[in-house]
Amino acid sequence: MTKILIVEDEPVIRESLMRLLQRNHFSATAVSDVAEAEKAGLMGFDLIIADIRLPGEPGTELIARAAPVPVMVMTSYSSVQSAVDAMKQGAVDYISKPFNHEDMILQVKKNLQHQDLKQENAILKRELTQHYPLKGLIGNSACMQHVYDRIERVASTDTPVLILGETGTGKELAARAIHERSLRAEHPIVSLNCATIPENLMESELFGHQKGAFTSASQHHKGLFEAADSGTLFLDEIGELSLEAQAKLLRVLETGEIRRLGSDKNQHVDVRLIAATHRNLQQMVRDHVFREDLYYRLHVLDIVMPPLRERGRDIIELAETILVNISKKFNRKPYAFSDGALSQLQQYHWPGNVRELQNVIERAILLSNNQTIGSNELGLPTMAETGQSVKAPALSLDDYLVDFVTKNQHHMSETQMAEYLGISRKSLWEKRQRLNIPRTLRK
Repeated sequence: MTKILIVEDEPVIRESLMRLLQRNHFSATAVSDVAEAEKAGLMGFDLIIADIRLPGEPGTELIARAAPVPVMVMTSYSSVQSAVDAMKQGAVDYISKPFNHEDMILQVKKNLQHQDLKQENAILKRELTQHYPLKGLIGNSACMQHVYDRIERVASTDTPVLILGETGTGKELAARAIHERSLRAEHPIVSLNCATIPENLMESELFGHQKGAFTSASQHHKGLFEAADSGTLFLDEIGELSLEAQAKLLRVLETGEIRRLGSDKNQHVDVRLIAATHRNLQQMVRDHVFREDLYYRLHVLDIVMPPLRERGRDIIELAETILVNISKKFNRKPYAFSDGALSQLQQYHWPGNVRELQNVIERAILLSNNQTIGSNELGLPTMAETGQSVKAPALSLDDYLVDFVTKNQHHMSETQMAEYLGISRKSLWEKRQRLNIPRTLRK
């Protein structure tokens, strides 16, 4: 039987309400103040109905103390504002006195049903979590199971997380999985790729600015830390931050405060930080281009996203999932891979990882004349063309890119190589400059 606690100091109302509830098949207990309510055991009830004005402490004190048990407040007709204030504190509902008996029972049943729905949703969410543990991440290989375990361990904390891995391995998906399983899931996750923001705009992007802070600052601008308040900020490619920006980020992590450009006031933010990079931050620390103190602030726990070439049968599962999704996106009938295509998908080295896999499958669908994707539609270079074996040595992404470009630039165009790497032609040009890859003429 549903148990309801009544907290009312006026004996006539208290006894009348208790009898009303009992007539409607509820188990009702009545007390006169907050202290007696606590002695009755708040957690043993399904609903608490409390007058706001009570001797000693007000009835609103029960809202926090009884949580998650819902509290419905009663107030006199002339004090509706106090009831609204109680709702802001977390009361589930209010009713004005004197109340109609029928209205009281309707509101009690409504709030109990609402509580039942919340519990059912929580159970359903737990069941979905068990069957579909991490939204967006696909694969059952041993290396991905390790990733899932790491995410589970860290998600419910506010610990900073550093996600490592080559470009295109799904670092942002991992960050979103952490956020969605955290206590901050009802709040936003805000993402920024640090490589896409010019150095002179980074501080404004992160911390915001006041109107007039610089020549083009025509209005106030809220930075990403403010936008992510109470939620999560994901900084991808954090290795691209300048030393100056690193110092300011470190200060936020230490103090929990930001200051907009052009402002003389600090403001507190409650943000969980997740960072990611494909670069070797330890080497960058040794090279004095990444702050050691920031590195250790971020590197409380790391998650290493494995390259696609090391994920075995995951490649096929990912490819088939992507094939279905892109078919729906293009409003096409279902496609399937030929045996030859499946074999080629598993043998290819995938330097651009999952992102390259998506690009290859999308191109294959556009080029296909029927519902079967064959090796020709995939258009992947053969092992002979790339100089790669099935058991290619484990290289860093930069090392592999140098090796791939050096071996293939004499018979592939820049556009072709960029497509196979899953990057833009401009990005390939920038990597050539950074890695000092000499350019040779095609034969």
